[in-house]
Amino acid sequence: MGRSVLVTGVAGFIGSNLAQRLLSEGFEVIGIDDFSSGYPRNLAKFKGLKNFKFIELNLMTSSEHFHLFQNVEVVFHLAAGKIPRYTSALSTLRMNAISSDHIFSIAAHSGCKIIAASTSDVYGKNPITPFSESSDLVVGNPDVRRWSYAISKMFGEQLLYAYSEEFKNPSVSVRFFGAYGPGQNLNWKGGPIPVFIDQCLKGLPLQIHGDGSQIRSFTYVDDHIEALVRLMALPWSKPFHLNLGSDNEISILELAQRISSSIRPNEDLVLEYVPYSRFGKYEDVTRRIPDCKKAISLLHLPPPTPFDEGLRKTIEWQKKTIEFVD
Repeated sequence: MGRSVLVTGVAGFIGSNLAQRLLSEGFEVIGIDDFSSGYPRNLAKFKGLKNFKFIELNLMTSSEHFHLFQNVEVVFHLAAGKIPRYTSALSTLRMNAISSDHIFSIAAHSGCKIIAASTSDVYGKNPITPFSESSDLVVGNPDVRRWSYAISKMFGEQLLYAYSEEFKNPSVSVRFFGAYGPGQNLNWKGGPIPVFIDQCLKGLPLQIHGDGSQIRSFTYVDDHIEALVRLMALPWSKPFHLNLGSDNEISILELAQRISSSIRPNEDLVLEYVPYSRFGKYEDVTRRIPDCKKAISLLHLPPPTPFDEGLRKTIEWQKKTIEFVD
């Protein structure tokens, strides 16, 4: 039997891409998902593979699944609720807190190495950019529901540190910045890139939340997977957290223009501005850019995928996926 790895959220974006990479390298992969955010189509390519085992499971309902962790070397905890623009803040908080507690507890008692997904959103309203791992985490007041996601992930990071210190098992939180690519969620849970591509393919106006001046960085999913695989192989004992992303800056408005010109080069860009007031009391981040020097040095990462190349691959995949769904 090969080396075993457990992946929660395996039917999701990063989870399915990670599982594909691990399976191609001969690992035994145990995948867990409840399809609350993930898609069965992301698992279709694993059908019939002897080294892939899928378990449909709601991580919030039970923590008594120690048997799944037997002989597992590494647990990738990727399952999570997202920023509640169109969903419930309560479900986001409960899902991320309870599921993380269950997984971290079992993994810690089993002595597994844990690599858990966090988010760039934990840096919140900190005005000092780019964000490094030592930057302060600054969020708004509790009556702004969008911060529920960031706070749930901040709690998850603290929880992971606490379990690791208590049980002495290696653990790390990875703060993803702007992942995009094949397998991504096609609605706002996947961020603006899949939404803009979908709206452009359908000839609809591209919806801009706010005024579009927000600055972001986006990272092609293969770059994140490469970092996770290298991180898995790295020896360490004490818990830590790590930025994973690209420092290539782009405004949301420029992003819409780039996608429109790629799909409909001979047509004028048509925008629909969506005021934040539509989401109740809402706050956004002006600039969210990572300092990734620590990850580059620690993991000896290659240069990131150029944005235009990643965008082209993503558009090609999404065209096929929409045809498949329809």
